[in-house]
Amino acid sequence: MPEANVETVPSNKLSRLWTPENFKYVPPAFLTLILLVGQFTYGILDSYLNLVVSVVTCLISEIILARTVLHTRKNLASAYISGISIGILIRSNMMWPYAMCALLSILSKYVLRYKGRHLWNPSNFGVSWMLFMAPLAVAGLSIQWGNNLAAMAVIWCLGLVIVNRAKRLHVSIAYVISFAVLAWVRSLITHDAFLAELSPLTGPMYQLFVFFMVTEPATGVSTKRGRILVVIGVALVEFVLRLYGYIYAPFYALFLVGPICKYFDLRKNAPKLAKNQ
Repeated sequence: MPEANVETVPSNKLSRLWTPENFKYVPPAFLTLILLVGQFTYGILDSYLNLVVSVVTCLISEIILARTVLHTRKNLASAYISGISIGILIRSNMMWPYAMCALLSILSKYVLRYKGRHLWNPSNFGVSWMLFMAPLAVAGLSIQWGNNLAAMAVIWCLGLVIVNRAKRLHVSIAYVISFAVLAWVRSLITHDAFLAELSPLTGPMYQLFVFFMVTEPATGVSTKRGRILVVIGVALVEFVLRLYGYIYAPFYALFLVGPICKYFDLRKNAPKLAKNQ
């Protein structure tokens, strides 16, 4: 019996890393890796200062709103992810869009709520609003990884391992398959090369979208089947938006589909979720 107890204890540092207490810090570390690879490979950042502004604004907003609205202290890993994502995903030669986008992102978690849960992915909310409402001041990241297959392979391998540990691998895979199938359909409609339609998946923007935005547990629905249907719906709306020339179709698609699905999921399952907490 003592031997059995010994086996249940994590035997090395890697094992301890995957415990629920420590795993919440793995996604921020992975996102930082995406940033570093993108920056040192293609220089995806226009300014380090703008990145700092977005991260600091998210962290400060999270601290203040958590204490004033929910009267609690929240782990800042989620706010850090939002800040880094914003710093990577939007482009502007001014500083205020980064601060505004970060503030909108965190505010959405505390203002736009239903049954005690926020409905929008925070960074997707802020980025979508800024791209739509301030197109003259803000643009989105459009740089691809190009032919650097090694960098892309490392990011995708690590990303798949992490979302698998978070029990969201089915979400990423369902979205990628849906995107690929619809890219082929889109190539038939537009007569563009299939690889040209598929190539956005190799870019930093889609790395964040596939591994962070569509897989976020807080804004995902409560069943595995439901999560798969949601990302298929996101891919379908993105498909239509792309046909109409919307450059930032994935952000807008998730902005439209995700909260509606989350609302109806909470409306149906909130009593069950409350009992299980």
